[in-house]
Amino acid sequence: MKNGNKCPITIVTGFLGSGKTTLLGNMLRGGLLENVSVIINEYGQVGLDHRLIRRIEERTTLLSGGCVCCNRRDDLISELLDMLNSHQSGNLPLDRVIVETTGLADPAPILFSITTHPVLTHHYSVDMVVTCLDAINGGMHLANNPESIKQVATADKIIITKTDISQHEATHHLIHHIRHINPSARVLTSANGHVSERLFDPDDSMTLPSASDILDKLEQAGSSWDSGHATNIRSMAVQFEEPLDWLAFGIWLSMLLQKHGEKIFRIKGIVDVGEDGPIVINGVQHIIHPPRHLEDWRDYEARNSQIVFIMRDIEPFQIMDSLTAFQNLIGAEPKIQEINLNPFE
Repeated sequence: MKNGNKCPITIVTGFLGSGKTTLLGNMLRGGLLENVSVIINEYGQVGLDHRLIRRIEERTTLLSGGCVCCNRRDDLISELLDMLNSHQSGNLPLDRVIVETTGLADPAPILFSITTHPVLTHHYSVDMVVTCLDAINGGMHLANNPESIKQVATADKIIITKTDISQHEATHHLIHHIRHINPSARVLTSANGHVSERLFDPDDSMTLPSASDILDKLEQAGSSWDSGHATNIRSMAVQFEEPLDWLAFGIWLSMLLQKHGEKIFRIKGIVDVGEDGPIVINGVQHIIHPPRHLEDWRDYEARNSQIVFIMRDIEPFQIMDSLTAFQNLIGAEPKIQEINLNPFE
């Protein structure tokens, strides 16, 4: 915080697989953000996004086991208070806090909790909501998932991601759709997870919003303070202790998405294939992005494979039965780390 001003909080949200972590990781890796603390919210206890961002920014906190727009709001408040205490005692340089939400979060309850808290409102200010929207799947998410509409409606800036692999016409149509939902938001595009270095700087026309400004905007967007989620969402984390056969696993994954792609909201994982470093996999519905090979294993990392599945209308046992049938080819036995039949409870 500079000159005694309030510390800005930026909420980074967007539907599952929209590229939030990639975008944030690239900005941190490029040295574009200094004295920033990052809070990442993930459904389960297995925090893969947290592990990836921690490789770049050590001051990364994981809020796991639920969603900060509903059953983890108190944890978010506690973390922000802890950061404030550390800063005031001189132990934590702090110019900004970035909160990356889960892919199904409604930003409205988060904003409400921060702006109405008797202590936080005097020391923090939510300067903007940045929403990532997938250029390929964004239209479908807006049509089928109310959470995606809420994320767009509450945004100050909307980043259309993955424009490097989408058709220009589809991007143009998506921008037109966004304008109908939130005509006041600034719309930017992102290719390969990169965007303007001034993303988190207010526009010249933007002034730092007051608490009442934020609450008024939420009312206009039709948001409520209590978030409701679909109850047919399932999440599961699977672990393999032995290195995987990369080719066999790739075949299995392709078969899974061929059959159930529209129901698989998200697959993300850190995979041990017996090399010097792990492979990061990242999939959204029918699309698997090119795997990213990391140079090494960090000292604090367990050398194993962890894969998280987030799905709708698929039961975890279906995934496990399929993996078990393939385990002789994959070369390792799948073990369930956790299952969330309703990640929002």
